[in-house]
Amino acid sequence: MNKRQFLSSATGLLAGVLSSPMATTHAAKPSNETSQTILTVVGDIKKVNREKSDSMKDQLMYKQGVRFDRAYTFSLAELEKLPSISISPTMEYDSRVHKLTGPRLVDVLDVVGINKSPNTQLIMRGIDGYSPEISLDRVTEYQYILATKIDDQILPIGGFGPLFAIFDPERIDGSEKTPLNRRFVACPWGLYCIEVAG
Repeated sequence: MNKRQFLSSATGLLAGVLSSPMATTHAAKPSNETSQTILTVVGDIKKVNREKSDSMKDQLMYKQGVRFDRAYTFSLAELEKLPSISISPTMEYDSRVHKLTGPRLVDVLDVVGINKSPNTQLIMRGIDGYSPEISLDRVTEYQYILATKIDDQILPIGGFGPLFAIFDPERIDGSEKTPLNRRFVACPWGLYCIEVAG
C-alpha cells in the first residue's frame, strides 16, 4: 500500500522480534522453547505468559515505540489450534480472488481476555511500521481473521507473513463503491503485534 512507510532497518530488526523468548510469569500455558513467537498481544489484557518488554531483545517493538508490562504470545501452532475460517476477497495487488485462512481475530482476543467495551481500540502493528488503529466493534462487524495462509500456503516473511489481519470487503454493504486500492487500508500484513487499549 502506498501509505506504508517502511522502516529502513526492518529486515535486520525482524530477527530480534522473532527470537523473542516466551518466558512465563503468570503462566496460562507452559513455555515451549522450540515454539517460535509470531504474535504478541499487549496492553489491556487479562492473561499473560511472558515478561515485560526488553530494550535489547525486543528491538523491532522498541523501534516502533512499543513498551509493555503485560503480554501474551502466540506461536503459529497455537494460532492454528483455534477454529479457522476462510475468506475469498479480491486482492488489490493483482485484482484476483485469493483464499485466506486463519482464526477469527475476536477468538484470538478471547484467549487473552480483553475488555469488550465500545471504547476498546486495537493498534495492529506490521513489521514495516504500518499500524492502523481499529475499533473492536469494527473488527467484530467486519469479521476480521488473522490469516496464517494464502491459497493454502503458510504466509511467508517477506510476503504477507507472519500474519495478515484482513476481512472480505465484498461481504460489507457498499464496498463496491470503494476503489479496490482503498479497501484494505485497515488490514495490515506482516502483523506481529496487537496493542489493546480501552
